[in-house]
Amino acid sequence: YSSSTETVETGTDGLILVGKEDDIKKSKRVTAKVNGREVVVFYHEGNFHAMDSRCYRKIFAHVISTLQQLSIKSDINGHACIVCPWHKYKITLETGEGLYEAVNPLEPSPAPQWQSKGVKQRIHKVTMDNGNVYVTPPDLSVSFDSDYFAEKYKNNGDSSM
Repeated sequence: YSSSTETVETGTDGLILVGKEDDIKKSKRVTAKVNGREVVVFYHEGNFHAMDSRCYRKIFAHVISTLQQLSIKSDINGHACIVCPWHKYKITLETGEGLYEAVNPLEPSPAPQWQSKGVKQRIHKVTMDNGNVYVTPPDLSVSFDSDYFAEKYKNNGDSSM
């Protein structure tokens, strides 16, 4: 897969142009600035998905992960997910929900089951029009864990500290 950060244009309806549909389909992903924050747009199994480029969680103070260099798992508990390359967190493409495996010790034969951490990663609405792909700017009246790093590194193209 390849990725790139592109300069984007704002349409009259407030949507942010992030690239050409055919180009993103070929590269499978592209990163773009949406209102100053870095967003990654994926093309996976016939659908476009967009989310904050910065992982919602950091483990070490010096490690900040971007989701550009990640793998996509087609089916984790019935969901297409990305896997953070640093933290191995599973994040659903559709909702930004964090998933993890856990065992319920109260079950007679406990087996790992997928559980939800809730929505952790901000998802952005993607719209296609005349071969162009647009992302809707985020509604910041609702907060998600990924907002912290998206805002902290806003307008900063450097993906490492």
